[in-house]
Amino acid sequence: MGSLYAKGGSAVQIAEQISTQIKQGDLQPGDLLPPVRQLAGELGVNPNTVASAYGKLRDAGLVATRGRAGTQVLEQPLMAVRSVRQVPEGMRDLASGNLDGSLLPALSLSAADVFPQQSGYDISGDLPALCQLAADWLSQQGTELGETAVFSGALDAIEKALRSHAAPGASVWVEDPCWPPLLTLLRHLRLKPLPLLVDEQGCRLPEKDAGTQGCAVILTPRAQNPTGMSFSATRANDWCEFLAQNPGCLAIVDDFWGPLSQQPLNLPFTADKGLYVLSLSKFLSPDLRIALACGKPQLLQAMRADQYIRERWVSHILQQIAAKLWMQAQHDGLLVRAQQAYQQRRDALTERLQALTGSRLAPGEGVHIWLPVRSEAAASQIMAQRGWLVQGGEPFRLKSGPAIRVSLANLFPEQLEELAQDLAVAIGAGAVVN
Repeated sequence: MGSLYAKGGSAVQIAEQISTQIKQGDLQPGDLLPPVRQLAGELGVNPNTVASAYGKLRDAGLVATRGRAGTQVLEQPLMAVRSVRQVPEGMRDLASGNLDGSLLPALSLSAADVFPQQSGYDISGDLPALCQLAADWLSQQGTELGETAVFSGALDAIEKALRSHAAPGASVWVEDPCWPPLLTLLRHLRLKPLPLLVDEQGCRLPEKDAGTQGCAVILTPRAQNPTGMSFSATRANDWCEFLAQNPGCLAIVDDFWGPLSQQPLNLPFTADKGLYVLSLSKFLSPDLRIALACGKPQLLQAMRADQYIRERWVSHILQQIAAKLWMQAQHDGLLVRAQQAYQQRRDALTERLQALTGSRLAPGEGVHIWLPVRSEAAASQIMAQRGWLVQGGEPFRLKSGPAIRVSLANLFPEQLEELAQDLAVAIGAGAVVN
């Protein structure tokens, strides 16, 4: 446990010194700060001054009050950029979740396509052509959600929505298992994830006797990462009813698979009750950091205000490229081809695994398969010994059981039989408890 050194007569001075010790690592996550009266006596100040200092630290997300357990230092968000995964030489990568580059539209644009204007800062804002493409596509999905806004990727849109809606310390319902960057984002925003299990109809609703209520819920309507499950119409209707009874809970829908999905878009909220986010990365380019959002007007206005004081707008060059690539992909039939290719790989592997193991695997779509295992460590080790790099499930899980995630974008047809046989061995390997 770290030692606390503080001096000074004002709440600001005391808070700043404790904050510095936390950030430097002198105070570690889990360490308890002295009781208010004890520290006040040591410093010779009024207890209200120390209480105010602790309040400032709580507001900054550095500590949390645990009732009689005292004031505890919180774990800090990751400060370093995640290093790039290195695939060992000779290993076949089924862990990274990359896409098949041959199923993405090729970038072949002229300068006139990308730079239609050269006038400068007066062109800031959302590109009408890109917003219209999104509106037309949503209309084809049977959904009308109003005006569309452009943000710098799905996580950026989700972060802005949560900043506008949720106070630090609040709880947010998330799918379990779920996309790890989302958990990192919640941690950074000082929000507590509440796990909801995913089954074949999509994310389950909270238990009626759940003690803690979420101020928001983040849902994937199709090809949920990592399970591949999609919302059934019944489950979406159940969520609509739940949200109508809980108007303070914001529903954020991350439709990352979007135009690559073969499933209907069953939304868990009505037009002005939630936020719909569509990332362009999966069907246009992973490096095209653009997402489109629409839904609750007041929330969208707050998100735009947040954007204006930060990055101000999304590059018009990127928006022009996105619009051109989207139109090109539609014209050339690339979206349908990608839909079919990814689904064929998934179905072929699933069918072969079922034949080898005798166990039914849940149907789904997308580029990932989530396989429950007896031991993640044993399964990953067996696959590595046989030349396959797969992703252990621990980073995705909150309370759900052990599993591995297998990504199929870089799987060649001639590898399928070998992969299925190796997975069949790995699934049942190791101890019953992970």
